[in-house]
Amino acid sequence: RDLVGRKERRVLRAALQIGAVMGVGKMKLSYLLILLSSLSTNPTPFEVEEIIEQADYLYGSGETKKLYQLLTQHKNSEDAEILWRLARASRDLAQLTSTSAEEKKQLVYEALEYAKKALEKNESSFAVHKWYAICISDVGDYEGIKTKIANAYVIKEHFQKAIELNPKDATSIHLMGIWCYSFAEMPWYQSKIAAMLFAAPPSSTYEEALSYFHKAEEVDPNFYSKNLLLLGKTYLKLNNRKMALLWLTKTRDYPAHTEEDKQVQKEAAELLNSI
Repeated sequence: RDLVGRKERRVLRAALQIGAVMGVGKMKLSYLLILLSSLSTNPTPFEVEEIIEQADYLYGSGETKKLYQLLTQHKNSEDAEILWRLARASRDLAQLTSTSAEEKKQLVYEALEYAKKALEKNESSFAVHKWYAICISDVGDYEGIKTKIANAYVIKEHFQKAIELNPKDATSIHLMGIWCYSFAEMPWYQSKIAAMLFAAPPSSTYEEALSYFHKAEEVDPNFYSKNLLLLGKTYLKLNNRKMALLWLTKTRDYPAHTEEDKQVQKEAAELLNSI
């Protein structure tokens, strides 16, 4: 294994020297580095850093399939930072409209396994806790109401841990708000099932959800169109028409960069027309 490592390093040094002479860009060299590191099941810290840099570039570029292909080369990695990104990439691929129902289910369960492994490797990463909670929630859609309610306790625990580890992560705070909103509006029949199955079933209020959505905005204003939408919807649930109009108008006027943004804008516009 050490011989392989030395060989990889020699090839990399040669490539870097050629690149320096010929002016090859850093991005092309990082592709080579990632290719070399994929030959080893245990990349060096420097290689891990380059893999993560390339993964984040692809994620920021919306290259979901390429990102998944890149990270699955490292599915046996022992590094939590690679593993939670692989969980996220698997989930994102599952969400694509081009993904079949069968493939989606497989990817959802795959994502949970990667997130679980990441948690085993590093319990001090806020991102690991966040994506573990998200992946558990996704799996619940396939396992029935009893499992979904039971998982709610675990999901809440990990969102709260993510916030504790990084109070400046607006997404974790937003997701905790969604958790509260979901249980505040839980249909009566689900509440009845939950009460029958658990001594203290999960519950929340719209006021609690609102506090999380506002906190997310304080941490990172206008970071996510859906947070604006949920502020408006929560105020509607609380019969505060004035504040609902304010936040729904902000949502409608939010610059749409993604397909989700467009859907959120459409929902906001429909709600404004109905008020």
